[in-house]
Formats: sequence, C-alpha cells, structure tokens
Amino acid sequence: MAGGKRKKVVYRKRRQNRFSMFLVSLVVVMILVMVAVKRIELSAKQETYQEKIEQLNGQIEEENARAEEIAEFEKYTHTKAYVEEVAHDKLGLVYEGEIIFRQTD
Repeated sequence: MAGGKRKKVVYRKRRQNRFSMFLVSLVVVMILVMVAVKRIELSAKQETYQEKIEQLNGQIEEENARAEEIAEFEKYTHTKAYVEEVAHDKLGLVYEGEIIFRQTD
C-alpha cells in the first residue's frame, strides 16, 4: 500500500506542477498582450506629437520671417524716403513746383 500512496502523491504533484505552469504561462501571455497594446497606443501618440512638432516648427519659421520683415520695415521707417512717403500720402504735402492732376467726375 505504501507504493500506491506514493504514486498518488507523485501524480498529484505533477498535476499541481502542470497547473502552476499553465497559470504562469497565462500570466506571461497576458503581460505580453498588455505590453503590445500599450506599444501601439504609444506609437499613435508619438505620431501625433511628431505632427504637432512639425506644425510648431512651421509656425516658428513663419514668425522668424515676420520678425525679419518687421526689422526691415523698422530700418525703412528711419529713412528719408519713408518720411517723404508719409508726408505725401497721409498729410497731402507736395514738393514746391510739383503739379497735381485730379480727375473730375
């Protein structure tokens, strides 16, 4: 009888060992699935952020170009030509001896 009990104990341990291995394998598979899903989500986020970075870089370039235009306009405003243009257009001043032709309706 002692031999029969021993076989039952060995069989039971093997069965428990297989069940434990199944549970461990199941947990590992679940972790792998979760990692794969998170990787896909992070890839999508990365693409979104990359597009946003490109958009913001474009805006930076536009603002740099605008800043250059403003700097050049500032230089132009300190010239005699700009002062004459403003006096002529906005104030209606003319040079001495200049003839102005107006259109009649």
